[in-house]
Amino acid sequence: MKTQREGAKRKPDRPCGAERVKNSLILPAKAAKQLGMSISPRFLDALRDRLTLSDIIGQRVRLSRAGREFKGCCPFHKEKTPSFYVNDEKQFYHCFGCGAHGDAVGFVMQHDNLSFPDAVEILAAKAGMEMPKQTPQDIRKAKKQQSLHALIEETTRFFEASLQDPANREALGYLQDRGIAQDTIARFRLGFAPADGRALYACLKAAGFDDKDMIEAGVCARSKRDGSPYAFFRDRIIFPVTDRRGRVVAFGGRILPDHLRPPDRGDYKPPKYINSSDTPLFHKGRMLYGDSHARQAAGEGQAVIVVEGYLDVISCFSAGYRGAVAPLGTALTEEQIQHLWKMIPENRKIPIMCFDGDDAGRRAAARACERLLPLLQPDHSALFAFLPEGQDPDSLIRAQGKKAFDKIIADALPLSEFLWMHHTAGRSFTTPESKAGLAKTLEQEADKIADRAVQQYYRQAFRERLYQSFRPARPARGKSGSVKSLPTGIQALRRPVSDPRSRAEQILMAAFINHPDVISAFDEQIGLLRVTHQRLDLLRQAVLNIHEGEEGLDAKTLQNHLSNRGFDSELRGILSESVYVHAGFVRPETAPDLVVAGVRETMDALDRTAFVQELKEAGQALSEDFSAEKEERIMALRNVHKAQE
Repeated sequence: MKTQREGAKRKPDRPCGAERVKNSLILPAKAAKQLGMSISPRFLDALRDRLTLSDIIGQRVRLSRAGREFKGCCPFHKEKTPSFYVNDEKQFYHCFGCGAHGDAVGFVMQHDNLSFPDAVEILAAKAGMEMPKQTPQDIRKAKKQQSLHALIEETTRFFEASLQDPANREALGYLQDRGIAQDTIARFRLGFAPADGRALYACLKAAGFDDKDMIEAGVCARSKRDGSPYAFFRDRIIFPVTDRRGRVVAFGGRILPDHLRPPDRGDYKPPKYINSSDTPLFHKGRMLYGDSHARQAAGEGQAVIVVEGYLDVISCFSAGYRGAVAPLGTALTEEQIQHLWKMIPENRKIPIMCFDGDDAGRRAAARACERLLPLLQPDHSALFAFLPEGQDPDSLIRAQGKKAFDKIIADALPLSEFLWMHHTAGRSFTTPESKAGLAKTLEQEADKIADRAVQQYYRQAFRERLYQSFRPARPARGKSGSVKSLPTGIQALRRPVSDPRSRAEQILMAAFINHPDVISAFDEQIGLLRVTHQRLDLLRQAVLNIHEGEEGLDAKTLQNHLSNRGFDSELRGILSESVYVHAGFVRPETAPDLVVAGVRETMDALDRTAFVQELKEAGQALSEDFSAEKEERIMALRNVHKAQE
């Protein structure tokens, strides 16, 4: 009988990441050529000869000796019993559980989620080998980059040492007060730039670096007064920015709070954050803060989450979200979006973009949509997550813990859902023209998508949503023509009734229940409001009574009170998409000023409707029985209406 290992030529039960890269073992020259590099098979053979495979893998996987080989639990699929073997003599690894197989290059590519040339370059550095160069220009460029990398590394060490210097204990204390542990400070290589603008320059000069390289690397600038170099970052917490290989290539700097730094001179207010300018090593529109950590996390199946700032990334990482990244002082670019998708090894490439819950956050989300739509491809998109107003991931996690952020991520919206909410929030769709305008806007959004298949499905999704939201409600009928009753326990889909007045009443109640803070602005109007539906009128009275009896009432508390008073059915009907689509301003996330404006417009529309109805009834009465008294009544109604215009 064949042993498991002898019969291991079977296909794995599911595709394993290592299978995708095993061609680096079989066809290295072809792979290198496709990637625009001249890496010969001879170079790769020499590289393997200088490396011990178990040492490379052992830095990432716990291995134990098994005869001539090593074994451990496979890093490419979950298992409790080791079936992953490493053979130094034959220079390959193999998993008998999932079929993963390859050499050192293939392992680093998959485990660290790197490209072929990046993996080769990392291993070459470990082996003390120089990468092959194509031309004299490539050699000069490589030497230049090597020099700049060394300069940046020396600068990083200077900033790290400055942070730990007792003279700068306020800076270290600031990070610790924000809950950043010492091991996290070390992992992200956080530092401090002292206020002395010559200290870094003196350090780099002593290390043998020249002024030109310091300025080209972006760590120094020339004084406009005398042309002498000085440190670009001063009196700031430093966040080193790494490339995908984990090498520091740039920096971000945050000022300390006012109470921890000297008073500002004159009227000058320094910016809260400054970032390195573009250099031969760094392009802010292409790179992401936290890239090297997130790339490895994505390779392990963790979600990639885009947040706004450095501290957001660090807080997410500390909370277990190791796939967090942030753009570098600019809005997310097309190149960064493509970079995010490449970072995710699975077929479904759906990063989560996290935005503040205020108006600025929603505008930022809308700008991200503008960049995303033309790039969409099958299974390439994004989810949109929104934080409570006034919060960012850092403040939310510090104040409420990981569970609060878990919920934000779990509630992330698909791109199509965000577009729908973005174009309906704060708007009323009570006329055919407004509905047609929404349909046109959504069609224009779909037009931006270059991929024909994705574009077609977006059009279809928008049209179905419009139809479901605006079609008139029709009761289901049985064969006999009678209205068909639903089985017990089945909740019918509620839609606003076709009567404009009843719909307006539902809209007003939704606004007040979702936004109790605006009730005070309309106390008198709500008290005088004539509601035609009996249960809705009882709900109106209950809302007023609860609001009057409880200060600081919020939406959740109000809804709980109403539910306890038996208004569950009304709440389900009113607080629903079927009402929101006709008046986006009543949604829970709408800003208060938009709610107030929408309520005022709806109440004005109700007054106009009431006037028209009253005038119609007075005219009907006059036509049936003419009298001077009834004629005066019509004239009085018209005068009142004219005075209100």
